[in-house]
Formats: sequence, structure tokens, C-alpha cells
Amino acid sequence: MTSLVTDSLRQERVAERAYRALEQLVVTLQLPPGSVTTEGILIERLALGRTPVREAIQRLAWEGLMEVRPRAGIAIAPLNATDWIKVIDARSSLEIALAKAAARLVTAETAVRFHEAALNMQRAVVANDVMAYLEADKELDTAIANASDNPFAARVVAPLQTHSRRFWFRYQAERNLAYAAEQHVRVISAIVNGDEKAAGKETDALMRMLRKQAEAAFRLSS
Repeated sequence: MTSLVTDSLRQERVAERAYRALEQLVVTLQLPPGSVTTEGILIERLALGRTPVREAIQRLAWEGLMEVRPRAGIAIAPLNATDWIKVIDARSSLEIALAKAAARLVTAETAVRFHEAALNMQRAVVANDVMAYLEADKELDTAIANASDNPFAARVVAPLQTHSRRFWFRYQAERNLAYAAEQHVRVISAIVNGDEKAAGKETDALMRMLRKQAEAAFRLSS
């Protein structure tokens, strides 16, 4: 029985590694929007085995980042600037609810994860490392989801966060990382302080900032 449990946990970890690796390729446009690839190419690229890669593909397809076309390959979702605004509008209320819940339920243990996310984000800014910044941003999203104790909202917002990171990488990654990080750190501070009202307010400000960036991207692409 112990062996079966251990094998199951190992498979889950490999599946999550495959998902994170494939998600990063999509978010950072290493798999270009609108391009077509195959399961075999992705398996070879990730070197993680057919089953975990297939599970990752299915998960990303459900999230709207890929489309599995029988006998025609795997299409990477196109990237249209107008859709970023829609993504932010869909995220906003969920993000505010999760941040407020995280502030209300924060513990010493979960606060450590928030401090780590803030430090990693600040290190990425100092190093001007976009990839590290994206990792820290995802780390923060995960910390908020876990601290909020609301798996239903977290499950809905997670794909939207991935879409948003992809848009941000395409349209904002060459801009000032410090500006982007500052508002995230304000959210973290409010949550760690257990200030539910401030957490909601700062998250709303973050969403408004992202929406302005999305609107600017749309204007430039028009």
C-alpha cells in the first residue's frame, strides 16, 4: 500500500512539473500564438514522459491555451490584445474575493510564503529578470489561493491568471518591472497584516493597473 501511495505522489509531481513547464512555454511565447505542434514534439522537448505531458496538454486545452485537433496536431491559442481586457474583467471580482479571504485567514505559516513571494519578486526586479518575475507572480497567486481556503474561486481564476501572464509577457515585459512589482507587494503587505479591507482595495488597484495596460495594448494593436 505504501508503495502504491508513493508511486501515486510521484506521478502527481511529474504531472505538475510537466504542466508548469508546458505552461511556461506557452506564457513566454516559446510556443508561438497560433502555431501548431504535436504531442511527440512536446514530449521530446519536455523529456518527462508521454502520460504527464498528455495530462498537461489536456489541462491547458481545458484552460483555453491549447486546442487538440485530432490528426492535425495541437494548436496554440492565438493572442489578440482585445481579449486581455476581457480576461482582466473576468479576474477582478474573483481576485478581490480571494485576497480578502487570504487576509482574513492568514496564519504565521502562510505569511512565510507571502514573504518569500515578495522577496522573489523584488529579486527579479533588481536582476531585471522577467522569467523570475513571472515565477514569483505565479508563486504569489498560488499562495493567495491556498491561504484563501476557497478552492472553487481559485480553480476558476487560475486559467485567467495564466492568460493574463501571457498577455503581460507579450505587451509589458520590456517595461519597468519595479512598477509592476510595487502594487503586488502592496497586496502582499495587506494580506500579511490581516487587513481584509486593505487587501481588497490594493487588489482592486492592481486589477485597475492591469486593465489600463490592457487598454494601452489594445490601442497600440488597433
